[in-house]
Amino acid sequence: MAEFDYDLFVIGAGSGGVRAARLSAMTGAKVAVAEEYRVGGTCVIRGCVPKKFMVYASEFPHMAAVSEGYGWSPSQSVFDWGRFLGAKDKEIARLSSIYVTNLKNAGAEVLHGKARVTGPNSVEVEGIGAITAAKILIATGGRPFRPDGLPGIEHAITSEEAFHFETLPKSVVVVGGGFIAVEFAGIFNGLGVDTTLVYRGENILRGFDDSIRTHVAEEIQARGIKLKLDTRHTRIEKTDQGLVSHLEGGAHLTSEVVMFATGRKPYVEGLGLESAGVKVTEGGAIAVDTFSRTNVPSIWAVGDVTDRINLTPVAIREGAAFAQTEFYNNPTHFDHEMVASAVFSQPPVGSVGMTEAEARHAHGKIDIYFSRFRPMKETFYGGTERCMIKLVVAAEGEKVLGCHVVGPDAPEIIQMAAIALKMGITKPQWDSTCAVHPTLAEELVTMRDKYVAPGLSA
Repeated sequence: MAEFDYDLFVIGAGSGGVRAARLSAMTGAKVAVAEEYRVGGTCVIRGCVPKKFMVYASEFPHMAAVSEGYGWSPSQSVFDWGRFLGAKDKEIARLSSIYVTNLKNAGAEVLHGKARVTGPNSVEVEGIGAITAAKILIATGGRPFRPDGLPGIEHAITSEEAFHFETLPKSVVVVGGGFIAVEFAGIFNGLGVDTTLVYRGENILRGFDDSIRTHVAEEIQARGIKLKLDTRHTRIEKTDQGLVSHLEGGAHLTSEVVMFATGRKPYVEGLGLESAGVKVTEGGAIAVDTFSRTNVPSIWAVGDVTDRINLTPVAIREGAAFAQTEFYNNPTHFDHEMVASAVFSQPPVGSVGMTEAEARHAHGKIDIYFSRFRPMKETFYGGTERCMIKLVVAAEGEKVLGCHVVGPDAPEIIQMAAIALKMGITKPQWDSTCAVHPTLAEELVTMRDKYVAPGLSA
């Protein structure tokens, strides 16, 4: 009789957990995955994928307006939120079923129910009972954070509820300045919703290069989003006219919906980590080493629940590295350096490597190459939307430390740039690449003059 019921038990069927389970099961290991909601996790069910569909939907009114400058006379069109919602839900269900199929085809067993750790080698699944496993992998991701103690916070929604409106609201106040808040502000605004973005900081997109932050703030306002910075809610009041957002200083806003997108926290609630003595960080994330192992030798964790880099591709790579290490006898850990990221704002952002501020702190003397311009598509019809491209380069050795792009297809562009930066490319090597014309991306390899911001020496 086997010592354990399973060789591997995975808690959470998101991108990281599914990849780890599937690869591990393909070795012949006996693997089970428990999921309390739907297979696919945050990204597929209530995150990246449905959000990207909403971004696509929200871009068409702007595209229609631009088309007039190119000679088209678009007929009057009406957006059908219900029809879009049905198509979106159908596609999400299809993707979720693919995840289930791939797990089963690999030989993994899918269990539906919330699992909690009861010991170093044991879990309990609601509706199923006690289970033992030689190895336990936690991949439960994160959940939206809403501030405790704010009067009226119960009237606000998070990004997760925004995917399931029965009808599209006429007005919304989005609270937050991170990528989720900025993306949803663009979505709502593009769909014709009167949109206000409220953020407590001095500028949106904290953690990104300051040039990106300034540029995006200007451009989203030009698109019609009302931006209120350096302020925060004191309370939310439900009235017959709608939800009244009371802000610091006595200001107030009335809207049909208030959405808090003020960050996400590792989902460890009810996991029973204390039963096995698994350590967590001050921020509530599961503490792991470079191989995603916790302080308990039989328990690992990957993805957003570890709060390292909270991106789906990172969770996938961490899950794959776990499987390689533990089931393929190939010790592997994911390198969290030089990971590219994208913000599907309008206009979108692509960024990889150091910001200018980080580079100055780490390297002292650096060179900046910077360009802000109206792309070809805009100049033709007299549009005003601008793109921004910025390279951060070490003065000594000329290694490219960071690349930042705002404009059409920036997320697609940054994927290719990330390869070069990951390989340690220098500015002369970068410049030796011939431009592809006419494209926005060609500006990346044609910037030759160093940029000095007013009042700042290089």
